[in-house]
Amino acid sequence: MSGRHGIRKSRWLPVYVTAYLAFLYLPILLLPIFSFNNAASTTFPLAGFTTKWYAALWGNTVMLEAARNSLIVGICVSVLSTGLAICAARAVTRYKFRGQRAATGLLMAPLFLPEIIVAVSLLMIVLQLGIELSLATVILGQTVFCLPYALSVLISGFDGFDRSLEEASLDLGETAIGTFRRVTLPVVAPAIISSLLVSFTISLDEFILAFFLSGTEPTLPVYIWGQLRFAAKLPSVLALGTLMIALSIVLVTTAEILRRRAENRLKAGAAAHG
Repeated sequence: MSGRHGIRKSRWLPVYVTAYLAFLYLPILLLPIFSFNNAASTTFPLAGFTTKWYAALWGNTVMLEAARNSLIVGICVSVLSTGLAICAARAVTRYKFRGQRAATGLLMAPLFLPEIIVAVSLLMIVLQLGIELSLATVILGQTVFCLPYALSVLISGFDGFDRSLEEASLDLGETAIGTFRRVTLPVVAPAIISSLLVSFTISLDEFILAFFLSGTEPTLPVYIWGQLRFAAKLPSVLALGTLMIALSIVLVTTAEILRRRAENRLKAGAAAHG
């Protein structure tokens, strides 16, 4: 009986997975479909096929300025969060110290806190300090938010690292900093690149923190939010959203490929030494 019950479950599993994926991704697939519609309405049947909404994006100076802001913020956030996460991941995986679990929990806390609570808290701190809202405050807020994501990626990279390589380098007379730069970093480089890409992708798509902290320098998601108030702007927003989805998919896929390569390399190294 248990075997038959298992067979029935296995038959329903593909149906469940298909329904689950359709529920998640079919609404997103409608975005690129309507971005090629030759009408401002988002209804079926489509009025025709056109790429004019994409062509109109290149003449939109306000949108291009918002894209430039998002690019600046994304690069700064990815570098800062990855740099801080490298130090934290190395400390967590290499050393045992009092309060280690508590410190790790605090670093990972933004993953579990409501983002709007984090945004309001950071806004209050920034205003109390008398700091003017700008891209710098957006970078600060998004670095706090992206740090746990970068940390989770880098911990997996450092966790499987063979310490004997560092010990051999130190025994040969290399300094601790030189060992970290010449031995550790090259081995965990795929994890570092993956962290950079993940952090950049999260920063590029992040809205709530940017909305509260950007001031008069909006990022791309904030610009899109502002354009949704005007029905005539909707087709251009759909085209822009499609481009952002495509870029996010490429970055996340690349990051996952690099992460898996790093994981396989570490497993191969461990098997060779074992």
